[in-house]
Amino acid sequence: MGVVNGTASDGTRLLDAVTQLRGAIAGAVLPFALPGREAALAERAGLLHQLDDYALPRLRALDAPLLAVVGGSTGSGKSTLVNSLINAQVSRSGVIRPTTTRPVLVHHPDDAHWFTDTRILPRLSRVTGAESDHAQPGTVRLVRSTALEPGLALLDAPDIDSVVEANRALAGELLAAADLWLFVTTAARYADAAPWELLRLASQRGASVAVILNRVAPSSVEEIRPHLVAMLREQELATAPVFSVVESPLTPAGFLPEQSFARLKGWLTALSRDARAREIVVGQTLRGVVDSLRTRTDDLAGAAQAQREAQLALQAAVDGHFADALAQVEAGMTDGRLLRGEVLARWQEFVGTGEFFRQVESKVARWRDRLTAAIKGTPLTPDDIGEALQTGVAALVTAHGEGAVSDSLRDLRRLEGGSTVLDIAPDLPQLSPGFRPRVERLIRDWQGEIFAMVRAEGGHRRTNARLAAYGVNGVGLLMMLVAFAHTGGLSGVEFGIAGGTSVLAQRVLEAIFGDQAVRRMATQARRALFVRVEELYAAEQARFTHAIASVGAVEGQSEHLRAAARAVEEAAR
Repeated sequence: MGVVNGTASDGTRLLDAVTQLRGAIAGAVLPFALPGREAALAERAGLLHQLDDYALPRLRALDAPLLAVVGGSTGSGKSTLVNSLINAQVSRSGVIRPTTTRPVLVHHPDDAHWFTDTRILPRLSRVTGAESDHAQPGTVRLVRSTALEPGLALLDAPDIDSVVEANRALAGELLAAADLWLFVTTAARYADAAPWELLRLASQRGASVAVILNRVAPSSVEEIRPHLVAMLREQELATAPVFSVVESPLTPAGFLPEQSFARLKGWLTALSRDARAREIVVGQTLRGVVDSLRTRTDDLAGAAQAQREAQLALQAAVDGHFADALAQVEAGMTDGRLLRGEVLARWQEFVGTGEFFRQVESKVARWRDRLTAAIKGTPLTPDDIGEALQTGVAALVTAHGEGAVSDSLRDLRRLEGGSTVLDIAPDLPQLSPGFRPRVERLIRDWQGEIFAMVRAEGGHRRTNARLAAYGVNGVGLLMMLVAFAHTGGLSGVEFGIAGGTSVLAQRVLEAIFGDQAVRRMATQARRALFVRVEELYAAEQARFTHAIASVGAVEGQSEHLRAAARAVEEAAR
């Protein structure tokens, strides 16, 4: 591995790759409330802590002192053990739990510069001086001691199973920052679940571990130690040294008799004096951490991908509903439904009823003559028909717009992650303010566009004369009727009425403009209305799109994380 045994350029390349990975992890956001999100956020936080507290500091300073973190369960006697190793009361010990509420880092005076800055544990403020009864959260107390050799520091961490949640979390962070994990347990508690969860984690990450079996009766050492070693072997920690500290009365100063922990102290002293041995310990832990980054980042990338898929699913649902609404409006513009009801009634009042409509198929020419006679010399006044048509179009556009909003909201409540969108955009359950007035204005503007088209098409002198006989508004109304007439949605008597209406209107228009011009103008009229509705719905749809997007930018996160992890893996080869 280049960071320990390779060239300086290998170390620089790996440091750069890990730095890039750290940026990718820090930039990853998981904003949607999905199953597994909390676990992924915890993994993200754990990755950042280990990168900031261990991997990056160690890569930047491979020659820094080895940091051994002393961790253990409540009542395991680790603080007393640390005090005894230092031969000074540097860490609080006693029967009231928890005892260690603030981490204590003991180092040789020559190594002070390695720990007074924020090279490691950057989130913890440094304090010095005697132990206080009022420990400040978020601090680490630094203690200088010549009882330790240069090159090795001890950090007494809070209990891993502390009743205080913050202490448990801090203990986990400190262990992740260690070059060497010193686990302290007792004869009574060595098989407890809490320490073994962390030992399994240490095994998974390839950390260097030593286990201290504390407070064990001399007669029980030969019985318990083999069992503990077997348990370590099952967790693939067979190489972890095990030190036994027999139960002994404390000295008047409150320390363990030196002979009870002499083997442990000798091992630590030898480690501090042997640069090669320290390099092996650091290399094993650093290699394990770096090797674990790929798998751990892949897990985070999977969570990021799930976020992206949820975001896309929400957007697809909204897009689908508004697309369906547009399709329904387009169908309503061509299937004849707009010529039903009130429009038909007003048209009948205008051109006549009864026998006239019963003879629709055989007397189209008479319709044209009758209509012409009815309006000749007098401008057509189709206000009632136009109002009915406007009302019908408005109802069609509004109903499907409301339907798209309602269906989109239903899916936001149903699909994973949708609740997050509704939380940040509580106004979505309603149509945007002014939607209905915009519909009415849209139709008026469209009608004005039809009238302008009729005027433009009637610019020729002969055509203009015919147009004048009917009036621009009247001809515009006939154009709207023809644009909406496609009898696929009608049957029976209704077919005859609406079909006859469209045929009569079309014949009049053909007499004015010609058949090709009428077909072109009808298509243009429908398209003009559709485009306006499309813009109206797009504005409504944009509210949902903006809300979904504003939850968080998750596009490309998964790919970015995996690429950064691969770069670390390649740099570590």
